[in-house]
Amino acid sequence: MDLRIPMGLMFLIVGAILTIYGLVTQGSPIYEKSVGMNINLIWGLVMLVFGGTMFLLGRRSQAKPAPPVEGTTRPLGRSAH
Repeated sequence: MDLRIPMGLMFLIVGAILTIYGLVTQGSPIYEKSVGMNINLIWGLVMLVFGGTMFLLGRRSQAKPAPPVEGTTRPLGRSAH
């Protein structure tokens, strides 16, 4: 299994949670410390993009069949000398 698939899913889930939280708390006084920027929404969207990219790259690499390796068609056991 490609490590990018579960890692992408993890970032997608956490990014979705942060994005939803950022949307729900928009305009809240908790963002006064961050100069009025909704950090939860921004980083939630960044994590969604990163997670989606990792997940899609992992799925795409599994969809391609592995290329055949040259020289593996000779029989095992005896050399061809």
